[in-house]
Amino acid sequence: MDEVRIFITTPPGVKAAHLDIRITANHLRIGLKGNPPFLDHDLFSTVIEEECTWTLDGSELEITLQKMKKAETWGAALKGHESMNPLEQEEIKKKLTLERFQEEHPGFDFSGAEFSGSAPDPREFLGGIKYNNQ
Repeated sequence: MDEVRIFITTPPGVKAAHLDIRITANHLRIGLKGNPPFLDHDLFSTVIEEECTWTLDGSELEITLQKMKKAETWGAALKGHESMNPLEQEEIKKKLTLERFQEEHPGFDFSGAEFSGSAPDPREFLGGIKYNNQ
C-alpha cells in the first residue's frame, strides 16, 4: 500500500559508488557518474522524497519509492511506460483494499478473503484514509 519498487539489472562490475541516482517528489533519474542518465522519467505519481531509498545487491539495483498517497493504485512506476491493463489494475485494487482492511483490523485474518465483483477504491472506501499532512 505504501510503496512501489523498481528492480534493474546493472552491467557487470558496476558498484554503488558508480551510480548517480536522483529521486525527487515527481521524477527519477538513474545513470553512471560522469555519463548521461540511462533512465530519466517522471514518476506516475508523487512520492515522499526523503523516504525513498535504493540499494545495490550484486547486479540488482532496487529502488523503493514511498508513495505520497497511501493505497493509490499506480498504473505504472514511470509515466509514459506501459500501463497495467484494466484487469491487472482491478486485481491490484483488490489486493490494496484487503491490505487496508488488515492494517485497520490487525486482529482479523483477511488472507483468504476474496472480492466478488469490482473492488472499491482502497483510498476512498469506509471514509477514506486519514493523513496528518494532507
